[in-house]
Amino acid sequence: MKYRPLMILGSGSDVGKSVVVAGLCRLFAQEGVRVAPFKAQNMALNSFITPEGGEMGRAQVVQARAAGISPHVDMNPILLKPSSEVGSQVIVHGRVLGNLSARDFYRLKPRLVRQVMASFRRLAEKYELIILEGAGSAVELNLKAHDLVNFSMARRADAQVLLVADIERGGVFAATIGAFLLLTPAERRRLKGFIINKFRGDPALFDQGVTIIERRTRRPVLGVLPYLPDLALPEEDSVALRRKQRNAATWSEDGRLRVGVVRLPHISNYTDFDPLEREPGVALRYLEAGDELEAADLVILPGSKNTLADLAYLKETGLFQRLRDFAGQGGYLLGVCGGYQMLGLTVHDPLGVEGPPGGEAAGLGLLPVITTMAAVKTTTQVRAQALTGEARGEILEAYEIHMGVTRTVGPGEPLFRLLTVNGRPADGTDGWRSADGRVAGTYLHGLFDRDGFRRAFLRELARRRGRQALFAPHSFEHFQEDQFNRWAAVLRQHLDLAALWDLIRK
Repeated sequence: MKYRPLMILGSGSDVGKSVVVAGLCRLFAQEGVRVAPFKAQNMALNSFITPEGGEMGRAQVVQARAAGISPHVDMNPILLKPSSEVGSQVIVHGRVLGNLSARDFYRLKPRLVRQVMASFRRLAEKYELIILEGAGSAVELNLKAHDLVNFSMARRADAQVLLVADIERGGVFAATIGAFLLLTPAERRRLKGFIINKFRGDPALFDQGVTIIERRTRRPVLGVLPYLPDLALPEEDSVALRRKQRNAATWSEDGRLRVGVVRLPHISNYTDFDPLEREPGVALRYLEAGDELEAADLVILPGSKNTLADLAYLKETGLFQRLRDFAGQGGYLLGVCGGYQMLGLTVHDPLGVEGPPGGEAAGLGLLPVITTMAAVKTTTQVRAQALTGEARGEILEAYEIHMGVTRTVGPGEPLFRLLTVNGRPADGTDGWRSADGRVAGTYLHGLFDRDGFRRAFLRELARRRGRQALFAPHSFEHFQEDQFNRWAAVLRQHLDLAALWDLIRK
């Protein structure tokens, strides 16, 4: 059976659009509906590689998993990865189009609309229900002329629209009634109601608020969703990362392994470390330039959308020398993707991939590797086997997203043997580990998702650091499934499901 598309727009950024879409995908999938997520244009530094080798936004990957389907770039046909204050790497249908300014990007709009609608039509032919997500605020008046992802997309898809507002941040009446008053008559006709998100306490206490919104807009409030601080679904924007930093401001003396992730200005794919956050034997913090390193059992340099710029940041803030001192005093470091490149001797950029052609910067010099930026982006899914330490022999599935090619010029050993690349047999290696085992780097994102590798890695770290951290049996995949099901149950309890079914049957 075919259903009318449903679109979730927001009164602002970080109001919970992505999480609501994920919950609805799981809810309708539980009802036996073949459902798929869709976001015409996403701006994020957290991305993922599909089985076909295409790059897409992480949020739509999470939503696809909630729907019980494999992610595909048609679910996010345009991905913008900010590379500077005024420009982004533009990815269309999973492949890099180029680095463009906002002005140049807007000039491509006619072409991009065709690409977006081709993706939407393919999904609509394959699935019974498409749940679309908007971006940021749906009522940014100065951006409407160039809109690809909010009401213009709702119109092209002929979708019913619900607006999500976050009551926790305050101003929920301005966010709902104010947004409604800024809509055009055609947009008001398409808006079918509101969802109030992140309410603390008994939702019945907001009954009068619901009445006010409904009287002023003549649109129903389809539900008041509770604030769930412990709901652990992956998030992808910078606001979510700042929230992680606030929630883990200090390390406690409780025997857990202390893992610090350096908060780089162009940090990407920090969802790599979500499995570590869920390990009972690990205390994970995101570190700013002035934070202590000395107490850490492990410091991680994460992925970066601009390795050269983030290397400059390390030098400007003093973190560069502090990381070198940390390693010199026996500290343990792990670099992932751009972080791996930074741990090396030198990063070359002859083609100007990240700046002017011919750029070059000295790395931390903690691994004997040299990186040269390449014109073609590596985007692969891999199956790999660990070659070192207590994790030796463990199999993991991961993915690569990087512009550089890294070669080894000194002692140590590779971290992984690549068994398959994009589903085809492979015979290569990835990463490098120093001879003393204290410093390592890899291009593999998602390496901690596989329980066996993660636990073996942590056991070795605990042994080397002389800690008695406990790692109870824990499946990260099962944990994620439990979170999807828990969130869907909350939506069932607090949303007007009959009204939702009515909307998509019209």
